[in-house]
Amino acid sequence: MSKYKVGIDLGGTNIVAGVVDKDYNIIARAECKTAIPRPESDICDSMAQVTKEAIKKAKLKMEDISQIGIGVPGAVNPETKIVETSPNLLFQNWEVSKMMEERLNKAVKIENDANAAAWGEYLAGSAKGCRNAVAITLGTGVGGGIIIEGQLYSGSNFAGAELGHMVIVKDGKECGCGRKGCWESYASATALINMTKEAIRNEKAEFSYMLKAVDGDLNNVNGKTPFDAMLAGDATGKAVVDKYVSYLATGIVNVINIFQPDILCVGGGVCRQGETLLAPVRAIVEQERITKHNDKQTVICTATLGNDAGIIGAAFLK
Repeated sequence: MSKYKVGIDLGGTNIVAGVVDKDYNIIARAECKTAIPRPESDICDSMAQVTKEAIKKAKLKMEDISQIGIGVPGAVNPETKIVETSPNLLFQNWEVSKMMEERLNKAVKIENDANAAAWGEYLAGSAKGCRNAVAITLGTGVGGGIIIEGQLYSGSNFAGAELGHMVIVKDGKECGCGRKGCWESYASATALINMTKEAIRNEKAEFSYMLKAVDGDLNNVNGKTPFDAMLAGDATGKAVVDKYVSYLATGIVNVINIFQPDILCVGGGVCRQGETLLAPVRAIVEQERITKHNDKQTVICTATLGNDAGIIGAAFLK
């Protein structure tokens, strides 16, 4: 049997396919924009295309690939191989495995994208060697993956790890899932960008450090913008970061209080800020967690595989 597998990370912004060897190394990858909204068939065409490109870059052929797996945002049923609902992609009852198998002539496994990322961290990243772990992904939404006694937990309806859809603000901002006040609406990278834009709009333009930093165009705002401004001494940037950190920490405290994992690793583009983000989060968690007086505490750290976790986890789905 070939030692190579392909993992596909289907995100709300990008589609990335990677060829992974038996030691969990990504030896080649290809990507494209997700460009939603568009039909399911178009998304599958793009996933098939980047898969073929990645295999070609690896100087391999399709027959060299032993397994293909996809991490998809939303409620994913790995048994029926159907995406039952994906609020961020706007799909319901999507037969993604069947459609991809038709395009690639290979069996295709699927799993929730955050579960796949958690599995990748458990196999080869920051959660390696832990029996109980939680992985949080801060991206277009907030994904959650839970490992209990070395097994992925997803509940009886395969949607048990949707941590981004717990409410942290009663009657708060409307979420794509239909509820109001979900953690995702406050702690995702999308939420951070929206907070930053709102803060810039509320400033006087002539005094706005961040507006100048994005060349006067709010479309240039990204997750780094408020952090860069804060580190440069800008008060508005610091206010945005402090607000974001408080929302992120609120959800993390809830997760730790419920699951008490050995480790909680945080991934996604926002985590490139490293300790600038996590140090103040830890400070809040230390004050608010229910186990503040216990000797053993959950370790909060950056997901060491970064954006590769979802690819590796998807490639090695059971």
